[in-house]
Amino acid sequence: MEPRKVDPKLLELLVCPVTKTRLEYDAGSAELISRAAGLAYPIRDGIPIMLAGEAREINRE
Repeated sequence: MEPRKVDPKLLELLVCPVTKTRLEYDAGSAELISRAAGLAYPIRDGIPIMLAGEAREINRE
């Protein structure tokens, strides 16, 4: 089963809830990446989960 895609217009509107900065879409891992916060927000069934408690930490390289 192919994962549901996120509406590109929605992605343009979303920002990191922690830093209010732009997010990068990673289709391979189905996540929205906030480099500024060092967090990756999951996308489940095409819905971005924009809660810091649900995000995983990433390296800030």
